[in-house]
Amino acid sequence: MIYRDTLKTKNSKRLESIKAAHQSGRTSYSTRMEDYLEVISELVELKGYATTLDISRYMNVSAPSVTKMLQRLEENKLLEYEKYHGINLTEKGMQIAYEIRQNHGILLEFFEILGVGRETANKDTEGMEHHLNPKTIKQLRKFITFLKSNPKILENFKNP
Repeated sequence: MIYRDTLKTKNSKRLESIKAAHQSGRTSYSTRMEDYLEVISELVELKGYATTLDISRYMNVSAPSVTKMLQRLEENKLLEYEKYHGINLTEKGMQIAYEIRQNHGILLEFFEILGVGRETANKDTEGMEHHLNPKTIKQLRKFITFLKSNPKILENFKNP
């Protein structure tokens, strides 16, 4: 009976934790919307512009799906989109894309320090980059900086 009560308490705490995480309201934008902003930002940086076809290819979705999402992003004032004329991120859209790209880079660097292979690190990062609190990212950045400025600690971790 004590075991079951302990289990219920643990499960209850876990449920409360999940509930709190979902109520945090970090952003009203979906992960998918953020992915689009990130891809558009990368394409603009790489090519100077982004097209519906480019986005469709990179995200492995149909062109009509891209068009629908672009309309949603425009409704949310994250980009300006005119069919056959081009896609421009608004200041707000650029800020979100920048934050996601920063998160991605920090997480990748952290996973590389841990010795996780690049392919696995990329896959893991892709899901996490959208959900971390800015304070968590800040602490990860500080921790990475600490490790890099203390090569003996890093060496001991990598070669026990």
